[in-house]
Amino acid sequence: MTDRDEQAPKGLGRGLTNYGDAGFSLYLRRSFAKSMGYSGEMLARPIVGIADSKSGFNNCHRHFPELIEAVKRGVIAAGGLPLDFPTVSLGEVFLNPTSMMFRNLMSIDVEEMIRAQPMDAVVLVGGCDKTVPAQLMGAASADRPAVQLLAGPMMPTSFRGERLGACTDCRRFWAMHRAGTVDARGIEEIEGNLATTAGTCAVMGTASTMAAIAEALGMALPGTAAIPAVHADRLRAAEASGARAVALARAPIRPSQVITQAAVENALRVLLAIGGSTNAIVHLTAIAGRVGVELSLERLNALSDATPVLVNLKPTGAHYMSDLYAAGGLSAVLRELKPLLALDALTVTGETLGERLAREEAEGATWVDREVVRPLDDPIEPVGGLVALFGSLAPNGAILKRSAADPKLFEREGRAVVFRSLDDLAARIDTPELDVRPEDFLVLQNAGPKSGYAMPEAGYLPIPAKLARAGVKDMVRISDARMSGTAYGTIVLHVSPEAAVGGPLALVHDGDRIRLSVKERRIDLLVGDAELARRKAQWAPPLGRPARGYAQLYMDHVLQAENGCDFDFLRRQADV
Repeated sequence: MTDRDEQAPKGLGRGLTNYGDAGFSLYLRRSFAKSMGYSGEMLARPIVGIADSKSGFNNCHRHFPELIEAVKRGVIAAGGLPLDFPTVSLGEVFLNPTSMMFRNLMSIDVEEMIRAQPMDAVVLVGGCDKTVPAQLMGAASADRPAVQLLAGPMMPTSFRGERLGACTDCRRFWAMHRAGTVDARGIEEIEGNLATTAGTCAVMGTASTMAAIAEALGMALPGTAAIPAVHADRLRAAEASGARAVALARAPIRPSQVITQAAVENALRVLLAIGGSTNAIVHLTAIAGRVGVELSLERLNALSDATPVLVNLKPTGAHYMSDLYAAGGLSAVLRELKPLLALDALTVTGETLGERLAREEAEGATWVDREVVRPLDDPIEPVGGLVALFGSLAPNGAILKRSAADPKLFEREGRAVVFRSLDDLAARIDTPELDVRPEDFLVLQNAGPKSGYAMPEAGYLPIPAKLARAGVKDMVRISDARMSGTAYGTIVLHVSPEAAVGGPLALVHDGDRIRLSVKERRIDLLVGDAELARRKAQWAPPLGRPARGYAQLYMDHVLQAENGCDFDFLRRQADV
């Protein structure tokens, strides 16, 4: 505990409203609190805030009322006073232009409400893709003791003899519909059977990846990342998270003590081993940046080459998140990675990661289903799921999820078929006259952070209809956009600098040759310097500055993908 922790007011006395008279401020605050029926005894307890991100526009969080009641139960049983408060909620598929645009807004909301309201600790309740990173970013900046409670994944559904789950299966059936093998009635029937319970996507998409990262960082309680949303263990995890928050209120461990360089690298190892989402690189970079920890793409490559894929989950494998929980959860993965991890990293439990794993082993919690979690010496893939690429097309880097890609396309040169925007893509991708062949590279421009589309999950460019009908299932696709963690294919993402700021991607023309080499970690535009200089002189930004509001703030301050797409004024400098 620091001197700051010792001297700071606690409970209702924390951060008083300023009327120029501290005694009056506390008296008035207690009076208004008592109007809600609290006794003086309850108001004297440590206060645990509960950041509630439920919304009618967020299907992933529809079970939160029950989950939050369990948190409150844990807080009260441990001697604290739980007070829930609403924050921005980011329902992934309900936001325009994309939820990514509003992640930083939610992080500001979370940070300021933690700081402004009188709480000694906070439980962050979230799950949907951008919600968990936003909460962790905000909590890291506020630096008040915090516990991350995850929503938990959906359960898959049995449908006509197979298991279905959002959202890898969503994409599989939509591809079949585009290819003409599933008709309109069939796709409507599938639509009603893909997401049938509360919780986040049932596969190792971005939400599940960020849940695993929250646990690997030490910000969520051990064993809680993979519990299904509808499982009774999820409620017990909520109760335990509430109790742990009370303990943190009394003996603070701050996010800045947990989210360290060692913890970030542990989380990165886990990301690589689970075959996790490409989005997690952007989010983990942003979270780390809030505490002054740098995460470079060069370091990603070094760790990826030494970290095998161990988890057999969709979209890179065969199983679902509920299978991972039944197989031993993230603990099983961490045990296999133990020789590669920094075991002295502190967690919100007060234990180090090494102490946690030793305790679990001593308690006999070591069973694992090897069909789902493979041993370190017998992995699914010998190297990590993600790799960063550099070169003349991406001087600051790009990302490829090699565990979800076709190795036959890894060393390839192709002709560029260019789409200038998402609207251009939508208008032309399925036209019969589109000049495209299976060996071509599809290139999407102006879909990055400053594009006006705010870096949507549009990097999973559809296979042109005429090729899909001919049986083509994968092509090299390149963009400055992102891709859903539930997607798959040979897709180069996060190209930086993006096209909208005049990066090399903006200068690609139809017919240009592009060389991809995963082995050499390169993506190069094979056009001469003189020609590129001529094109750059003719280039103009695709859109003007927004006139007002959050859109203007976003466009003025959002950083590129390698800096986590955070706002420049929210990152903490490493030397501060």
